[in-house]
Amino acid sequence: MAQVCDRNPGNWCILVGVPPAHRWGRNPVENAEPVASLTLLTLPLPLGLLSIILGTGEPKPLQPSGFNPTDLQIEWQSPWIAELARDPVVEAIVADYVAGLQKQGWSGPDQGVWIQVGQSVVAEHQGTVLMPAASLTKLATSLASLKTWPLDHHFDTLVGLHGTVQDGVLNGDLVIQSSGDPLFVWEEGIVLANRLQSLGIQRVTGDVLVTGPFMMNFEAELADSLGDLKQVMAADTWSRAARQAYASLPPDTPQPSLHIDGTARWIPEADLENVPIDWVVRHQSLPLLDILKAMNIYSNNAMAEKMAELLGGPGQVMAKVTAAAELPAGEINLVNGSGLGVDNQMSARVVVAIAQALQRELSSQGFSIADLLPVSGEDAGTLRDRRLPPTAAVKTGSLSEVSALAGMVPTAEKGPVWFAILNKGWDIPDLRSQQDQLIQAIQAHWGVAEAPADLRPKIHLQTGSFRYGDPDRNQVAQEAALE
Repeated sequence: MAQVCDRNPGNWCILVGVPPAHRWGRNPVENAEPVASLTLLTLPLPLGLLSIILGTGEPKPLQPSGFNPTDLQIEWQSPWIAELARDPVVEAIVADYVAGLQKQGWSGPDQGVWIQVGQSVVAEHQGTVLMPAASLTKLATSLASLKTWPLDHHFDTLVGLHGTVQDGVLNGDLVIQSSGDPLFVWEEGIVLANRLQSLGIQRVTGDVLVTGPFMMNFEAELADSLGDLKQVMAADTWSRAARQAYASLPPDTPQPSLHIDGTARWIPEADLENVPIDWVVRHQSLPLLDILKAMNIYSNNAMAEKMAELLGGPGQVMAKVTAAAELPAGEINLVNGSGLGVDNQMSARVVVAIAQALQRELSSQGFSIADLLPVSGEDAGTLRDRRLPPTAAVKTGSLSEVSALAGMVPTAEKGPVWFAILNKGWDIPDLRSQQDQLIQAIQAHWGVAEAPADLRPKIHLQTGSFRYGDPDRNQVAQEAALE
């Protein structure tokens, strides 16, 4: 919880994180989603919002401007917005929040807020206006993925031999056929190389021929991915990053020494049509839901771009999401799958619609939004410095002039409350802090609670079969074909 202390009337100190420019681990994440130290800042807070957080004073019910409930019902009769149930206190919280932003010099029309309980909107501000969504775009990419593949879908990487093997030497080329695994990292490559060596291959006299939408270690450039692929095969060529990844594997994991005489290069799949290949290993990615969880915890742009590419591009993502969440026309525009760039835009109510559609899709299969998004108090990543209520499942979004937050916060009186906040401004740490205070105030109004059992995560990355570099996901290709 945020720590507050009165210094001067209308001026309060809040314990918040002040992020330096940083990249979370080795994952290329959205702009300004860093690891930070804690610093005591003095921030101006709207007295109405502060009184609600502290439980002092009585806020005045304020009606947000620019909203006509009748127009909304006529404009869009979507199942998830079947009724309107205004809460004057929450409306006052939102109004005070927006007023506070305006006092700091931010434009009121550039701030979007949507608060919803079940099928009812209880408060909003500019909730139907297109605004830069930053990495909230990854919610759309996630939903489109779930509507395309089953939750346990694996992105296979086939490994074959073109040539003859004699005394541990492949006189020919190693062939890699990728289906686009977005989470093929050092650990995966290490155990794959070990599996090849267990089949008796110690050296390749030719090249590593790669085909398909291959990406390794979230590298934006194919040449970098190919370089990493060759490097991972032999420990004596490893970079520091590869050695750090190896340290995360079980201590009895061998260090591979499969040397490639040639280079790693990409070729079109058509070039292999008449080439005799002996497929020897089928490497499976982590299941789809685990991949999406990792993508959202770290807000990994490279993974999101790869997912959108596999889905057919941002146009296909929009089409799938619009159908799945029954979105209104004109309130979503995507130019990529990650949210990089201000041209990726959604309205706050569309963000909530997508989040609820994700929950419906997941709950029908025994999971929940908490298995897809980072959970406050349990997952680090982009939530490392946030002051959000425990067990809230949320997605962050950041660009140089955009800060966004959306997801579910549990409450005692109303159960899960769905929300989206889209801010435009340059002081990203301050905007984040005030988003956290807004969600704290809403939960305080309806009662502090933890998420119920059906909204708690069942998937925990880097544990059991969900860990990177699980050797059991490397199968002998012929055996896998018989399954």
